[in-house]
Amino acid sequence: MRTRDISYTVGDKALTGYLAEPDGAGPRPGVLVCHQGNGLSEHSRERARMLAGEGYTAFALDMYGETATSREQAMALLQGLMKDPPELRRRAFAGLEVLKSQSGVDPSRLAAVGYCFGGAVVLEMARDLNALKAVVAFHPGMSGPVALPDKDDRPVGPKVMICAGADDPLIPASAREKFAELMNAAGADWQFMSYSGAAHSYTDTSVDALDMPGFKYHAPTDRRSWAHMKLLFGEVF
Repeated sequence: MRTRDISYTVGDKALTGYLAEPDGAGPRPGVLVCHQGNGLSEHSRERARMLAGEGYTAFALDMYGETATSREQAMALLQGLMKDPPELRRRAFAGLEVLKSQSGVDPSRLAAVGYCFGGAVVLEMARDLNALKAVVAFHPGMSGPVALPDKDDRPVGPKVMICAGADDPLIPASAREKFAELMNAAGADWQFMSYSGAAHSYTDTSVDALDMPGFKYHAPTDRRSWAHMKLLFGEVF
């Protein structure tokens, strides 16, 4: 496996992402990794390496140009982009262009995965009809500053999968119903996987140290949701 940082810019914003790819020339499918609300961290780098271990070239993009060191900073960065959808899209698709530009990547076989805030990012990217074959959102935020819209007339191109803990406080029943309504209205091919005993950020082994109610690592769900992602990728690739 080969890994390296890649610096790039969007407008006047300097960003640095993380590439992980298997040894060998390819071509192979590429997977974009969209980070949680605190920014590009070891969690996203680990997921990129895990994807490379599955045979994909993975690029963990950078949406902020910095990594938050406090919850307040993370919320300010997240809300700033959620309130500016054109800029959010610019930064997300700039990361995808970095992935597509890698010599070992087949640009006709691309997917994106997102975690927490990154889940909202990949759901926005799904509104592009041609860029991606699939998007998978792990424990995405669906309330508060990352709440789903009441209506979205844009069609959905890729297959969509949500992997959510049944005890996730950021995905209430009303948000699950709204997601289904939006996907059905868009004519999407979608799945919503719900896992008992799991809360928010169930893929992040470091989250327990924060001692936040409703946020907890859950190893069984981490394994099961990864397996469900692999099944979807096997289908689309």
